Amino acid sequence: MFLLKLARRALFALAGLLVLAQLVPYGRDHSNPPVLSEPLWDSARTRQLVADACFDCHSNRTRWPWYTNVAPASWLIQRDVDRGREELNFSRWRQSQPEVEEIFETVSEGEMPPRSYELIQGTARLSGSERSELLRGLRASLGR
Repeated sequence: MFLLKLARRALFALAGLLVLAQLVPYGRDHSNPPVLSEPLWDSARTRQLVADACFDCHSNRTRWPWYTNVAPASWLIQRDVDRGREELNFSRWRQSQPEVEEIFETVSEGEMPPRSYELIQGTARLSGSERSELLRGLRASLGR
């Protein structure tokens, strides 16, 4: 009986914390700045693969589904988008891209897109052949 009361109180406390978390404004700045420039893609297929697997974090064309408005998920997603755009942004290609040289390694080693993102965004899941196709397209498009 004591454990049941303790579990019930813990559940109410957790629910209260989740409600209070909604008052924190971080994670709701769902802006998509203007697209300034994109790479000259070698094909529409390469662009589509990059759009499906990379654009949500590495462009100004982020899709903001409903759960991006619910804390604490909104906090994590906003942080990932902010970091992703800072490191590599396909929407401001003519500007300096600090991580462009690492793109081939991270994609080929399966580090990008991250597994957590693939779980929630089905189009980001790349088969082995799609990953190879993406790498070939990126090399052709980015001239490396």
